Amino acid sequence: MPHQRHRLHNVQNQHPERTIQADFCGAVVTGERIFLRGQTGYSIHPTERKFIGIGDAAAQAEQAMQNVRQLLEEVGSRMEDVCRIKVWVTDRAYLEPVMQVVGRHLRGIPVVSSEVIIDGLARPEMLMEIDVDAIKEE
Repeated sequence: MPHQRHRLHNVQNQHPERTIQADFCGAVVTGERIFLRGQTGYSIHPTERKFIGIGDAAAQAEQAMQNVRQLLEEVGSRMEDVCRIKVWVTDRAYLEPVMQVVGRHLRGIPVVSSEVIIDGLARPEMLMEIDVDAIKEE
């Protein structure tokens, strides 16, 4: 079965101020495996792309986890299929509030996780990002 690529986009279309020409997608499904694009405080609503939670890592995490749920549902999966998360934060102080939000969304779903503290993300308003891999039960 070939990979199914969901929510195709070009960086230039989403960020016209950049000169990057690169094609990406929101999710790749290959067999039972699902890989999601890193999620931040940007809403993935198809017509209202706005940033949620300027200066508030927990609010950004809430939006990111809502995005995760939406993307999984769009490809026929669910939160219970999440196997691995990687959480990136730009300050150690953001880790606890972000993980509180993640934990609430994944309550009762034991996952493998990594938490990484980094100097910055793709845009200065981003305080956190979440990567998710899932395996859909057939």
